[in-house]
Amino acid sequence: MNAAFLDGIDDINVRQTDVPAPKADEALLKVNSCAVCGSDLKIFHYGNQRVKYPTIVGHEVSGEVVEVGTAVEAVGVGDRVAVGADIPGVWNTNVAGKTEFVDYATGHEFAGGFAQYMLLNAEMIKFGPMTRLPDQLSFEAGALAEPLACALHGLELAQFGPGKSIAVIGLGPIGVMILQVAHAYGASGVFGIQRSRTRLEMARRMVDNVRYIAAEEQNVVETVLAETDGLGVDCVITSAGTVQSHVDAIHMVAHRGFVNLFGGLRGQPPLTIDSNIIHYKECFVTGSHGCLPRHHKQAVQLLASGKVSGDRYIHRRFPLDRIRDAYAYHESRAGLKVVIKPNGD
Repeated sequence: MNAAFLDGIDDINVRQTDVPAPKADEALLKVNSCAVCGSDLKIFHYGNQRVKYPTIVGHEVSGEVVEVGTAVEAVGVGDRVAVGADIPGVWNTNVAGKTEFVDYATGHEFAGGFAQYMLLNAEMIKFGPMTRLPDQLSFEAGALAEPLACALHGLELAQFGPGKSIAVIGLGPIGVMILQVAHAYGASGVFGIQRSRTRLEMARRMVDNVRYIAAEEQNVVETVLAETDGLGVDCVITSAGTVQSHVDAIHMVAHRGFVNLFGGLRGQPPLTIDSNIIHYKECFVTGSHGCLPRHHKQAVQLLASGKVSGDRYIHRRFPLDRIRDAYAYHESRAGLKVVIKPNGD
């Protein structure tokens, strides 16, 4: 089979390798779609201590099960499934008697989906995230269950629910997903904040009933406060990986509101914030990274219901041998999501 191997920093190459042979407690997935994620680009440019070269990355995956081991009951041949990244950790006791929490992720410790076939190992089958796709949900939309699940996790940690207001800073794919989910959850008011007008207009075409603010043209904190009678919003999610978005979030959140620092920072200066703002607002500042299998199942349900319009996020498709072009397209921000089709389906 062909697979894209990350061989080092800024070094990814497609070459042939053996099709994985599943053991009794494993299964084999024929990959239909694997979407490019921002974290794929971070690993590509900066590396990751959990990624050992060479490895097959890619963790927003969907496909068809084509082989199962004799001990596997969770899936069968012909099942259409979506696969996420984070496999729940387990407590292990090492040889020195020290107990430690160990977690794993597809495209990190385990080979990912930028390949024609992907092994569903025993941990994935036992713990997930692995969710069957309803018939009405396309493979491409199903691959987006992973980033949507991460969005649901961030909203959960930020205690978001019906009747609350929210501001989303950074309107990339996950930011736009959060806007859609906020409406599905019964938000009382939704602000969408994006630095560039081009990306903001892209979000506007995806989601209605949002107060969009172009950060290059307006002071976002002053605008949000002015339009909430000086109170601020109940929840702020930063899906932009900039220090300024983190600072703005803490300034615009309401008294006893929640800030979720969703976007990770790379190549940014250290975050400096006046902690008195947090102290006197009695606000809660959380972070989120990844998701749990139950979020993945919820994401598939939301996509199947149409409350999050998965297929509309896919703006370009590339064959596996053009993975560098797919990465470049993602970084150009010309569209929302780009999908690799390893088998040309």
